[in-house]
Amino acid sequence: MLDKRKFYIDGQWVDPLKPNDLEVLNPATEKPIAVISMGTAADIDRAVAAARKAFASYSRTSVEERLALLEKLLTIYKRRYDEMARTITMELGAPITMSTEQQADVGIGHLQGFIDALKRAHLREVLPNGDVLLREPIGVCGLITPWNWPINQIALKVVPALATGSTCVLKPSEFTPLNALLYAEMVHEAGFPAGTFNLVNGDGQNAGAALSKHKDVDMMSFTGSTRAGIAVSKDAADTVKRVTLELGGKSPTIVFADADLDDRVSGSISECFNNSGQSCDAPTRMLVERSVYDKVLEIAERVGKQAAVGNPEEQGAHIGPLVSHIQFSRVQALIEAGVAEGARLLIGGPGKPQGFETGYFVKPTIFADVDNSMHIAREEVFGPVLVIIPFDTEKEAIAIANDTPYGLAAYVQTGNPERAERVAARLRAGMVHINGGPHRYGSPFGGYKQSGNGREGGIFGLEDFLEVKTIHRPDAA
Repeated sequence: MLDKRKFYIDGQWVDPLKPNDLEVLNPATEKPIAVISMGTAADIDRAVAAARKAFASYSRTSVEERLALLEKLLTIYKRRYDEMARTITMELGAPITMSTEQQADVGIGHLQGFIDALKRAHLREVLPNGDVLLREPIGVCGLITPWNWPINQIALKVVPALATGSTCVLKPSEFTPLNALLYAEMVHEAGFPAGTFNLVNGDGQNAGAALSKHKDVDMMSFTGSTRAGIAVSKDAADTVKRVTLELGGKSPTIVFADADLDDRVSGSISECFNNSGQSCDAPTRMLVERSVYDKVLEIAERVGKQAAVGNPEEQGAHIGPLVSHIQFSRVQALIEAGVAEGARLLIGGPGKPQGFETGYFVKPTIFADVDNSMHIAREEVFGPVLVIIPFDTEKEAIAIANDTPYGLAAYVQTGNPERAERVAARLRAGMVHINGGPHRYGSPFGGYKQSGNGREGGIFGLEDFLEVKTIHRPDAA
């Protein structure tokens, strides 16, 4: 078992001030693979003090100096790429093929996206009225990241902080801390000055809250549940620090009769089940035009039955386990709620797949004849669970799609380009994917309503880590 009980503070690996061990479990085997320390407010104080001290000099570095450090980090990450993929598979349970092709890849894609954005960023410009506008690093940033796409969110927070000249303290999820510790090793090797990047493990109630409340933290960037995001906002309010949030979703995919049904229904199910359904922007509500509803159900049942569950250590397109017993229990409860509320099971249902008594595996599940008022249509399940809802008109489809407290992503499947644009414009979501269009590195990621505020990635992701200053000069003689 790996001993990973040290924190990374002020350029060094240090012991926690008060020992408090936690075992990290492999979700496929339920066996411990590492032991970490759970940080306290005192550990957060030490990390914030290091970041505050480093900010005085790091904030004055040039763009060229910071770009050189980021380029070196990119080179190191590429060298240790396979190690990152294996680590994520071990602690998250993502199948190794998925970890290699998706989970680890984001560490390169987002880093390159921020490098490109920093090169074209206008940190000083003259306004049409003659005033000078400066964009300056915001200060010490508290970063709290989730377990479901761990290095994705770490890169989307750590990189823009360091790219803009800010300093940071990272608290990763205690369920998947090993990839974060590996990333800290890469940052150290890249040569970022001591104190610019710090890492303290711990839970949200203690280490996370201490970071959000800290008077010397200028900004909080949080990704996780809407409930936890509200807590971060409340904790940060007393010091009026900036807070950016990337929270939950219940994303609709609208399937019109003129879509390529075999392709788009199959693709939507694969996207819903990807990462064992543990993605905030997963298309978990499939809204289907009634004239093709029965045909779509036939396709969905056939495709769903082909979705295999398997050992995450083995290559392939199968589904791995959920991350923890907590997550497994929550998903089981919502599947049971769907059955109790009268939704019709096409595939799957409660319980574990046959042959997977050990590990947090769930059956890929599809519900038909769902009403948008049901719990499974309104709550973020965060497992491989799809609900299918019929509609009659374009207007009704838009109304159902928007009838949610969330607004992260939406998906439109249609053979009519004009309809695609028209519907996309009326959907209250931060990102709309048309006919399988992917999210690309460098584009903003984020949502409306209770899906959060702020945007991550590319030039928009840099802006949240910058303050705007206006210099008013006297008129020229």
